Amino acid sequence: QVKLVETGGGPAQSGGSLRLSCTVSGFTYNTYCMAWFRQVPGKEREGVAAIDSLGSAVYADSAKGRFTIFQDNEKNTLYLQMNNLNSTDTAMYYCAAGRRCYEFTYWGHGAQVTVSS
Repeated sequence: QVKLVETGGGPAQSGGSLRLSCTVSGFTYNTYCMAWFRQVPGKEREGVAAIDSLGSAVYADSAKGRFTIFQDNEKNTLYLQMNNLNSTDTAMYYCAAGRRCYEFTYWGHGAQVTVSS
């Protein structure tokens, strides 16, 4: 059974930092593309960052220079380091996995990030 479990969400001050983690089980971790998405109620889900099995990462414009996606293959864990947070980063953040970086099959239940000024 595939499971993706996000942790590390919570409140943060504007300008502060948070690190999200996504622990994966049920498939061979380093053969999948992994990604972080986020969604605000009433808006479409948007991609934040993705990293492929070779470690190549891509970022949404909103995340460039502030967020870093990285992974620990030995721990089957994906991370999102978020720095210089602002209120527009407030959202539910989801971890996702897929064979290709344009199609994600597995999703976590999400971790709420709330940034206050």
